[in-house]
Amino acid sequence: MARLRLRFRSIQTHMALAFTFLILMTILAMSVASYYLTKEAVKSNVQVYTAELVNQVNNNIRAYVNGMKDMAELAAGSYVVQNFLSIRQFADAVEESDYRELVSDFLGSMMVSRTDISSVSIFGYNGQFVSGRKDLELNPNIDPTTLDWYQKAREAAGRHVISPPHVQPVFKDRYPWVVSLSLELAGRDGEKLGILLIDLNFSVLNDMLRDIHLGPRGYLFIVDSAGNIVYHPQQQLIYSNLKTELIDRVLETENGIFTGEQDGGRRMYIVKDSGFGWKIVGVAYENELVGNQRQLQLSVFLLGIVCIVIAVALSLLLSRRIIQPIKRLQMSMQEVEKGNFDIHVPVSGTFETSKLAHAFNIMVGKIRELMWQIVQDQEQKRKSELNALQAQINPHFLYNTLDSIIWMAECNRNREVVQMTSALAKLFRASISKGEELVPVGTEIIHIENYLKIQKMRYKDKLDYHIDVDDAVKHYQTIKVILQPIVENAIYHGIKKKKGPGLITITAREEGTDLILQVSDNGIGMDKETLRMLLEPAPAGREGRGVGVRNVHERLQLYFGKSYGLSFESRPGEGTTAFLRFPKIPSAAGGETA
Repeated sequence: MARLRLRFRSIQTHMALAFTFLILMTILAMSVASYYLTKEAVKSNVQVYTAELVNQVNNNIRAYVNGMKDMAELAAGSYVVQNFLSIRQFADAVEESDYRELVSDFLGSMMVSRTDISSVSIFGYNGQFVSGRKDLELNPNIDPTTLDWYQKAREAAGRHVISPPHVQPVFKDRYPWVVSLSLELAGRDGEKLGILLIDLNFSVLNDMLRDIHLGPRGYLFIVDSAGNIVYHPQQQLIYSNLKTELIDRVLETENGIFTGEQDGGRRMYIVKDSGFGWKIVGVAYENELVGNQRQLQLSVFLLGIVCIVIAVALSLLLSRRIIQPIKRLQMSMQEVEKGNFDIHVPVSGTFETSKLAHAFNIMVGKIRELMWQIVQDQEQKRKSELNALQAQINPHFLYNTLDSIIWMAECNRNREVVQMTSALAKLFRASISKGEELVPVGTEIIHIENYLKIQKMRYKDKLDYHIDVDDAVKHYQTIKVILQPIVENAIYHGIKKKKGPGLITITAREEGTDLILQVSDNGIGMDKETLRMLLEPAPAGREGRGVGVRNVHERLQLYFGKSYGLSFESRPGEGTTAFLRFPKIPSAAGGETA
């Protein structure tokens, strides 16, 4: 007993007890502080993540609705639709039937690319009804003018109206569950012509949102500006009043976050305004955000006490085992500092070091994934910009060609109608190229040859052309529709203004690892100042000479790099030569295609 008393009073014992007490208090204080800090950090991170998820869903829905709006604008601007709705009385039944068939085919073509569209229909103020689906008939028991989407479209006066989900009763023997977009159509003189109706299958919206969860019980729902539920994962419970939401507070919140007590728990609401009358709302339960964190903090605290006991007793024995994995991890970190992200640390050693190694491996993997994602995002951005430029090709050529075909048909020049129609069909078959960004040079040559055939038929003896491209270069790939804007520029700004006949010559040559397509004309040419301004951006709101060629230049540089693109040589009165430079990329098919 006396010896035990003396040992208890020794400095070693007192230091051991003091250090143990201090370590325990430190761990306890740090655990408590860490718990509350981590709790708030987790809550904040989850809020950010949830808000980003809601924002992404909102962007997806906006993009989806904007696609429908683009279709509506396409129909509203259609010359055929406006003419049909402007006619108060047709000459005979045959003329009315032909017009109706033409408009129906146009609306039907809009539905081909969108399988989610239930129907596209027009209700003219002149009493005409046309649908893109020829099997649809109006319900004789329903007056379309009394329906909500019809009345709101008239009230909106040219603005798009998005309806909440509803049963569409206007068609005979069909009652689909849809979301409707309606738009009042007007002529070029401002005359109100009728209502355009696009019905979207509600199942598409349901499929888009039903698998999105915010934690074990969290979810998304959508309300319109009137407080009506557009979408809810428990839609039937909402309609039966077995479940409620804080709709009033949602309507008061434009973009933001609020919390409220609902269904026996505290919930967080993340609200995002779509911009077209809908609000996307994410709901997450606060106890689920930090519930696992409490268990983690308790585990860490208990593990800390165990580690202290083990460390005091076996510090010398375990120091080497502990230090070695840390040094290994340190060397791996140094490799990561040098840019080596393919490194993998073996998960071994003590619990802490193995967890650290595992976390390090996860971190490196995430960094590697993020770097790959950044590359993919940049590639997608490049493709989007390329597609945007691709879509800028002026459609006036198509309109002029169709006008020429109509004029020749009215003059009974059937042979020329067949020739021009055939060339136009081949032209667009080559330009479509199965949706690919790159096409063989041979395909581009076919495309421009058909274009020149059409232009020669229009201009007759005013225009001639010569294409001399060796078969050896036709298997190389290039961006589709790059020659047409160059040739079009040569015709309209060079040859058309020239006295006497004009000649366009297209050749190709290889230059090291590059391929150069050359387009020459004997037109009026350009001075140095015009030539210098040709590839420079046009002032805002102005289009003129060089818009098409700048488009080609930007597409070539965007796809292949800044070292490629367009260049010109020209002299006033002698003509102009355009040089298109791009790298030699062999085609997988190995030859020309149509």
